[in-house]
Amino acid sequence: MFEGLHDIDWASMAHAYGSAEEVPALLAALRSPDTEERSKALDRFHGAVHHQGSVYPPTAASLPFLFELAVDGATPDRAAVVALLVSVGRESLDRGFEDDGTEIEYYPTMGYAQAIAFLRERGAQFADLARASAPDVRLAAIPGLGLFLDDADRATAVLRERLAAERGIAARLRIVEAAATLALRVPAASQQVRHWLAGLAADPAQSPVTRLAALVQRARCAPDEIGEDVVPAAVALLRESARAIPVRRIAPAPSRPATSTHGVAPQIVAAFDDLDRHTRVYAPTTVLLRTFHEALGARVPERTMMLAEQLSSPDPGSRLDAVRMSGELIRTWRGDHTRLLLLVAHQLTTVDEDEEVAAEAAAVLESCHPIASPAREALAAHIDAQRAAHGPHVWAAPRARLRRSHQEAVRALTRLGDARALPSLLAALDSDVDAWRAIQVAGYLPQAADQLVPRLCDHLRRIGLSQQWTEASVNAILSALAALGDPAAVPVVVDTLGAAVRRDQDRVTRAALETLGTFGPAAAGARDMIRSLTTATDAHVRPAAIAALWGVGGDLAEVLPLLLGLLEDRITFRISHAADLLGEMGPLASAALPRLRDLLTHDYEWVRVHCAAALWEIGGETEARVVLGTLMQTLAQNSATANHVVACLDRMGVFAAPALPLLREQLALPRRGGRFQSVENDEELQQVGRTLIARLDPPVPRTPAP
Repeated sequence: MFEGLHDIDWASMAHAYGSAEEVPALLAALRSPDTEERSKALDRFHGAVHHQGSVYPPTAASLPFLFELAVDGATPDRAAVVALLVSVGRESLDRGFEDDGTEIEYYPTMGYAQAIAFLRERGAQFADLARASAPDVRLAAIPGLGLFLDDADRATAVLRERLAAERGIAARLRIVEAAATLALRVPAASQQVRHWLAGLAADPAQSPVTRLAALVQRARCAPDEIGEDVVPAAVALLRESARAIPVRRIAPAPSRPATSTHGVAPQIVAAFDDLDRHTRVYAPTTVLLRTFHEALGARVPERTMMLAEQLSSPDPGSRLDAVRMSGELIRTWRGDHTRLLLLVAHQLTTVDEDEEVAAEAAAVLESCHPIASPAREALAAHIDAQRAAHGPHVWAAPRARLRRSHQEAVRALTRLGDARALPSLLAALDSDVDAWRAIQVAGYLPQAADQLVPRLCDHLRRIGLSQQWTEASVNAILSALAALGDPAAVPVVVDTLGAAVRRDQDRVTRAALETLGTFGPAAAGARDMIRSLTTATDAHVRPAAIAALWGVGGDLAEVLPLLLGLLEDRITFRISHAADLLGEMGPLASAALPRLRDLLTHDYEWVRVHCAAALWEIGGETEARVVLGTLMQTLAQNSATANHVVACLDRMGVFAAPALPLLREQLALPRRGGRFQSVENDEELQQVGRTLIARLDPPVPRTPAP
């Protein structure tokens, strides 16, 4: 076995973390009789040689030896090796090739083409692996029939044979999925596979899960042919499937080796915990249902109908996965999501053993907070019930699921600006347990600034800047203080600025400057310190200091030359920052007009859009034509600029009328748009756009019939 393994110059190739010279040892370890050695080798192969799905030259060069292991019945953990082969092939097809099968030019130095060529040469052997005596090997091999076997008739025959033989839900789901993959990859197989899937979906002799899988995969093969009867049929089959699948409690997360988090920001630790949590799937039909939602795409009402059924499942794991899918729908597609938000909010009323579902529901509502008002009362009731049942310190409850459920709900309600979240927020700040999670949302309750600001200032005083990891915590507090706007915080912010400057912590320096600028003349006492930073060498500190100097009451004669200097900078975001501040100055900054006009030809669209907006604020009507042309051109080039463009058009009023067709085009898009395509930015974009259209082109009243 492994003949020729050491004839390959592995050291000349690289994987995700450098030289691939370790690959022969990893491959040999996969045959080791020692379980731990095999596990470590497999983890390392996935982590470095097949890092996050990438297929490097050493990944492709490993395939002959992995295949030897896969077809050898004596190989330990044989199913894991087969699954690795399938993963390499699937990722190669997804990343390295266009839909028509041509190789993507960007990836010629990767191993995608080599990997696919090798696996397709051995496509027939996946038929043998799919008939292996070991169920886990069969399960791992089944996708290969759709991915690698080019003989459509043989692949279809084997899939039919396996469906008749397999009784497990997981295997049957994979068989039907592999059939659809085959139909999409091999046009010659499309008609017979689609006909077979349609027959399975309508066959009452099949289990409801199999029929649902066939219906969904048939829809995946031809999304444009999804008729009005497909979703109601899927809902009915999903209901039957829920009755057929045993209800199970949500299992705890798999234990992981303990690792030290000393010196790591709690936000980073939590982010990795969230990533780990979101990669888990809790119900056997979840992947199938995700496929159906992808096929349905922009059909928000139909997808909401499906999710309503998913969210009513008696199985908590199915509901948890459905909550996540609901969040993905709301965050990705426009539409009236009121019903879906209420359905998600209903998950907050779950019993104690379903706290994980409630926590996920609250997290989704927080992520969708700009439109989550329909869930306000459910969030408040959930928080009150938890405080009544577990006491006022439930924020710090020792039981992890209860603690997360409460914290997520408090954060979601806080982001809605609802003061009923305040008692738990104050308890978090006073106890210092997960206080960073409360700090992140504290700025949404300005009506409680008198109670929040002293606590936030106390936290800021107690955080030392001697360690780099504290930066995220300090900046979060500064952001909250800026949002709350209470000048009582000025002294501690000034102290933080001084400490950051002494320790050369530029990002904290920038955040402190931005915060002081929001306090206006109340922070005028810090003017000299701010002024000293207007010549800083850090790319971000200098523009922040200039903006803060103007914000706290700086002199126009001093600030304007500094901004004109930034307009000449080669760093694009400095130009944009300067343009924004010049726009705030309005006609007082008329000296900047010639340079701003020149910058409308800059090769970076973000510079153009900021400079165009400043040009309008300073020059007004006389600049309308060139500003409008720049804004429309920029929006057509990069839709991410939409928020900036539409906000400026709104300020231009009647002069923005020629942009009406472009505005209507933007609002007609089904996907969320604007900066980062976030719910917040997209909802703002839609609201401002509709208001502007109504103002510029009001509907003509109908003349009553005589």
